[in-house]
Amino acid sequence: MTGKAKQGASTITQQIVKKAWEIGLMNIRIPPEYGGLGLGALEDCLITEEISAGCTGFNATIEVNNLSEMPLILAGSEEQKKRYLTPMAEEFRLAAYCITEPDAGSDVKGIKTLAKRYNNEYVINGSKVWITNGGVADWYYVVTYTDPEKSYKGMTSFIVDRDTPGIEVGKKENNMGQKCSDTRAVTFNEVKVPEKNRLGGEGEGWKITMRGFDHSRPAISAGAVGLARTAMKHAIRYAKERTAFGVPIYKHEGVSFMIADMAKDIEAARLLVWLSAWTIDQGKRNTLEAAYAKAFAADMAMRVATDAVQVFGGYGYSHEYPVEKLMRDAKVFQIYEGTSQIQRLIIAKEIFERGKEG
Repeated sequence: MTGKAKQGASTITQQIVKKAWEIGLMNIRIPPEYGGLGLGALEDCLITEEISAGCTGFNATIEVNNLSEMPLILAGSEEQKKRYLTPMAEEFRLAAYCITEPDAGSDVKGIKTLAKRYNNEYVINGSKVWITNGGVADWYYVVTYTDPEKSYKGMTSFIVDRDTPGIEVGKKENNMGQKCSDTRAVTFNEVKVPEKNRLGGEGEGWKITMRGFDHSRPAISAGAVGLARTAMKHAIRYAKERTAFGVPIYKHEGVSFMIADMAKDIEAARLLVWLSAWTIDQGKRNTLEAAYAKAFAADMAMRVATDAVQVFGGYGYSHEYPVEKLMRDAKVFQIYEGTSQIQRLIIAKEIFERGKEG
């Protein structure tokens, strides 16, 4: 990584993430011809669940690489893939995915970042927020408008090098959860990007981005499953150790039923995640299945983490015990990469407009 990219990064976070790169747990979707493993969405989900069972903040740093690389894998030219994917496999580098803006979260069409063309280059102006890896990335995947009058059909995406003049990276956000994740605002002030860094043609940014989400949402959902699994593990352990009214608390139905619900919902979420990953790995469109997985797994993780706190009682509300962290970390799964409400909109659209009744 460049010196500029390392600025403000947590040393411990970087050491652990670099270890993940060294043992082959990062950039797993990069095709073999560019130095990667060429694994599929299902393998990504298996790895993601295990890492997230440890810490979803670390996993966010790792998984954003896969998210940022996917548009290149799907729509990049041969030259772009060699220039950006191959180095990711050869040395430890990070990337970031720049879509969300101060006034455009769920409403992606509401972005204001603009790229104007001048001969063989574009000049980008605009601000992005909540960008994971924003301060530690070597390059950004950036979605802009080249023709706002055309709405989403006027969106164009670019690969922008971190050291390009005019890029301003904000302070690390003090988020409620996933605190080890480097999340920042990234501002583009008259940033000049060569035409060769445009991904696809003008107006293809929306299509490329949505295709990328179909590939990445299964893994994000797998992260929620991993977190919930760990929350349940802590709840089970505590329910065996803690006694009330002369018996371990798991012998009280109020507690045992909560843990039974955790177990069945985690299993159901995992199967939805695997279905969404398997579908895209078969070369089939998985928009509906990915929305099922993301909505169910995100809501499930929040519910399981909250119930784990309840099982711990007052101790669950303390920083001295692990479940309060899991509850804070879980909330963002209902927000990023498409909120739970957006997933329901997608599901309804697939059912009513595309006739996918099930």
